[in-house]
Amino acid sequence: MKELVVISGKGGTGKTSIVASFAALADGKVLADCDVDAADLHLILEPDIEVRESFTGGKLARIDPERCNGCGTCVEFCAFDAIHESNNPNQQGGGAFRIDPIDCEGCGVCARFCPEHAIELEPCVSGEWYVSKTRFGPMVHAKLGIAEENSGKLVTLVRQQARFVVAEKGAELIIVDGSPGIGCPVIASITGADLILAVTEPTQSGLHDLERVYQLAAHFRIPLCVCINKHDLNPLITASIESIVSEWGAKVVGKIRYDRLVTEAQIHRVSVVEYSGGAVTQDIRRLWNSVACQLHVEPAVTGVSPK
Repeated sequence: MKELVVISGKGGTGKTSIVASFAALADGKVLADCDVDAADLHLILEPDIEVRESFTGGKLARIDPERCNGCGTCVEFCAFDAIHESNNPNQQGGGAFRIDPIDCEGCGVCARFCPEHAIELEPCVSGEWYVSKTRFGPMVHAKLGIAEENSGKLVTLVRQQARFVVAEKGAELIIVDGSPGIGCPVIASITGADLILAVTEPTQSGLHDLERVYQLAAHFRIPLCVCINKHDLNPLITASIESIVSEWGAKVVGKIRYDRLVTEAQIHRVSVVEYSGGAVTQDIRRLWNSVACQLHVEPAVTGVSPK
C-alpha cells in the first residue's frame, strides 16, 4: 500500500481540484480528506455516508455543585480565566462556580488542586468522521466543529480509518487531500507517507510557501515532488520555481495551465477531467502519470468520459 499526500503552503492553490481529478483517474485507491478544518472535497465527490462517528478530541472540566464548597481554589489555579462565580450559589459559605466551555482548555489543573475533588474532566465531542462511498470509490473524511481544537488528532484518525478501508477493499493506494500551511494538521497528514505532492502557484508568495513545505518534508525525510498550477500566468517565476526545486534535489512533475473550465467544473460539482477533455485535462493526466511513476503504482488511468 502506498500513500500520496497532496498539500500546499496556503489555501486556494488548486490542491483539492487536483485530488478530485486524481480520484477520477487513479485505479485501486481510497480517498482521505484530511483538511478537517475546512473540508471541501465532498463538494465535488458528493459522498454517500455509510459510517458516521463522533470525534472526541479533548476534555472539558465540569464542577459538581453538590461537592463544591465555593473555596475558589480552582479560580486561582486556572491559567485561562475559564472559571467564574455562578449566578446561582448553592452553598451558604460562598457561591458555586461555573466553567466556561469556550475558555476551558481541558488541562486538568483545576481538578488536580480542588480540595473537595469537585471537578472532573469529561470527554468533549468536537467533530465527526465518516466513511463514505463516492462514484470513484471509498472516501474517509471528517468535520471539526466550529472553533474546536485537536485537528491533528482528527487527521490521524482519518488516516487510520483510510488504512482500515484499504485493507478491507484490497486497494493499493491512499490519496490524501491535506491541509494548507505547515501546522499541526499538515504534520499529522504527512508523517509516514510515501510521497508528498506540493501544489504551488507562480507568485512570490507561492514560492515562499513552497520553500516552507520543502523544509517540512525534508525534516520528516519524506520524498517531495512539485506541481505548478496556473504556470502560464507568470512564466518567469515558473522558471525560477523549477530551478529552485531542482537545487533541492526534488522534481517538478507537472505544470497545469490556467483554464476557466476548472471553475466551471466545480460549479457543476465534478472534477475537470470529468467535465472536459481539453488541454487542462491533458495536463492533469500527465501529472497523474508522473506521480504514479514516482509512487511505483500503475500509471494507467481509469477511463473517464467528459460530461
